[in-house]
Amino acid sequence: MTDCGCDKAKKDLEEYLHHELRKEDAADIREHMENCPDCKAELRVGEVLTEVVQRACKETAPEDLRVQVLSTLRTMQSAH
Repeated sequence: MTDCGCDKAKKDLEEYLHHELRKEDAADIREHMENCPDCKAELRVGEVLTEVVQRACKETAPEDLRVQVLSTLRTMQSAH
């Protein structure tokens, strides 16, 4: 493994967070994150943001909002 550097780590951070990189690339970024406080802090921000978004996506919309959205979709579909 080789330290990939800050530029590559930051460029590929999103894919790294979502486990979308090849094993070798992920290992290089992981190694860099372990040794770079700035990139490690940015990784933590990305992790927290990802967790918040995932949690928000699991919540159920209020019933009146759901009815309103479905009604709007039906109206739009019937117009086409």
